[in-house]
Amino acid sequence: MEPRWWRRATETESAEPAVRCGLCVHECLIRSGAFGCCGARGADENGLVSPWLGRFSSAAVDPIEKKPLYHWRPGSRIFSLGSLGCNMRCPFCQNHAISRPRSRAPLTALPPEELAARVRDLGLTSVAYTYNEPALQAEYILEAAPLLAEAGVATVLVTNGLISPAALGDLAPWIAAANVDLKTWNPAAYARMGGSLDAVRRTVASLLAAGTHVELTTLVVPGISDDPDEFAAEVAWIADLSPDIPLHLSRYFPAHEYTAPPTDLEVLRRFRETAETRLKRVHLGNVR
Repeated sequence: MEPRWWRRATETESAEPAVRCGLCVHECLIRSGAFGCCGARGADENGLVSPWLGRFSSAAVDPIEKKPLYHWRPGSRIFSLGSLGCNMRCPFCQNHAISRPRSRAPLTALPPEELAARVRDLGLTSVAYTYNEPALQAEYILEAAPLLAEAGVATVLVTNGLISPAALGDLAPWIAAANVDLKTWNPAAYARMGGSLDAVRRTVASLLAAGTHVELTTLVVPGISDDPDEFAAEVAWIADLSPDIPLHLSRYFPAHEYTAPPTDLEVLRRFRETAETRLKRVHLGNVR
């Protein structure tokens, strides 16, 4: 399985042999022997390498609502796969063990044919690429999706939305449903976490245009995504796309490097009230 969406760097870009990765919006310049910001795609003397394509750290059968997807095949169960790496660096990451792995231990290979057979044998009708950033398995997804479709199995992404337009254009026809993290409406806060608000907005709009069922999740994190005016602007943008888009407001708890106290429940309730003035489907999550 060969990596796509890359080219060799020009001499102007790098005096040493290097490649320019085109999978996500970072377009990393990667010199031989190094990895890009995601930690999963690198370079050698032959070009771009992606050692964990088709290799996974996690596999589970989850309720569809755990993705979260509340308005696409509700009540069903979904086969979930996670690998390694992420092209963002959220300080509150709950899956940092696989998104920023300290070691590169071998993972479990799962050829697309075996995935299709396993899911069919389990009697499931959907597969989610989740837990870490699924775009890093884009080439695998493109090989697996047609086989899954032949077996009546739909493909789902749970993504941060930083995939490049070129890669998304290839993937989107195969994506039946997606949950996209809309982490904050503050562009500077997004940049500090290695993301781009504009890129995520573009991804959401592109998926909707492709006919994908889209739900959005905002983890309400103190100091990052809890500004009421910014949130109101986020809601207005979503409503302009469609008031039917489901929005999940999830409660933050301290994790990884972020030690702020859990999101105040009253803040979550006020945000829900704000969202419900423009959106028809608003859900609170992580409320224990």
